Amino acid sequence: MDLRELVPALNDFASPSLAESWDNVGLLVEPSPPHSVNTLLLTNDLTEAVMEEAVQRKAELILSYHPPIFAPLKRVTWRSWKERLVVRALEHRIGIYSPHTAYDAVPHGVNGWLAKGLGACTSVPLHPSTAPGPPAAGTHRVEFCTDAEHLDTVLSKIKDIQEVSCLTTLPARVEGEEQTQVSLNCSQKALLEVVALLSQNNLLYHKTQILLLQKPLLPHTGMGRLCKLSEPVSLSDMIERIKHHLKLPHIRIALGVGRTRESPVKTVALCAGSGSSVLKGTEADLYLTGEMSHHDVLDAVANGISVILCEHSNTERGFLSELRDTLAIHLQNRVNVIVSEKDRDPLQVA
Repeated sequence: MDLRELVPALNDFASPSLAESWDNVGLLVEPSPPHSVNTLLLTNDLTEAVMEEAVQRKAELILSYHPPIFAPLKRVTWRSWKERLVVRALEHRIGIYSPHTAYDAVPHGVNGWLAKGLGACTSVPLHPSTAPGPPAAGTHRVEFCTDAEHLDTVLSKIKDIQEVSCLTTLPARVEGEEQTQVSLNCSQKALLEVVALLSQNNLLYHKTQILLLQKPLLPHTGMGRLCKLSEPVSLSDMIERIKHHLKLPHIRIALGVGRTRESPVKTVALCAGSGSSVLKGTEADLYLTGEMSHHDVLDAVANGISVILCEHSNTERGFLSELRDTLAIHLQNRVNVIVSEKDRDPLQVA
């Protein structure tokens, strides 16, 4: 599959527009075209060990959940390990693609996978994503009524304003008089000109309504998840479920004030990776994430919320096996999708 066909297919799976504004997602390294991809290697972190594995397994594209290029590179030399990744990728004609928070947001992404470890539950995003743009062109809708005497003049002047769209007229009856209702969409910049025009006529201005065109929320899409269990379970049982799902022998647990390991868990707020900012202020019996700051853990505990920490990438890496199967279907089995055997969390329990 040619890279220029494969990248749009990956973008369709999880649109980069869903990623957080601070993130760096999409195609990060592109070999000179044409570039055919037979093998796609999935990894959570692109380390030098994983890059060597990609070379040995003859992968033409690496999908690294975490972007290996995040802070801008001022040079590409052999001095630092991240620069060496780019050098090795280009030398061996290997592309690098990163989805990161776009995969956090989608319903079939990392947080959805993490929620599966809780047992039967319903979940909603903690911070819902919005559509890339409002449902219609422009940022505002302006509506006003005018009589036949002023209609043609007003419409003529409005049509001269740039960035005005969806201009419509409908017959209306206002205070017993036959009038025309005018409706239009416009940009923020054009709104100033439209209001300035209408304010020249007090009757028009006082009959004007201005509506902000909000970007609609996307269903089941966004950062984090608030999960409501079908049946409450003890914290001890929840700990075992999470350890089994993540295939971890140990996790870290902080008991909320007034809670024990036998306390019931009905609601779980979760966020793969680093969850402090996403989980903060959410009411739940339990927070589940990879890592949180010390003081955010103290805040949660003081509010009676227990906290489970599993290390950053341990809450993400297991998703890759599910992603392998899903992507193979999405790409119509035209690409051999494999999971890295060298990718692992850098922290170990000694």
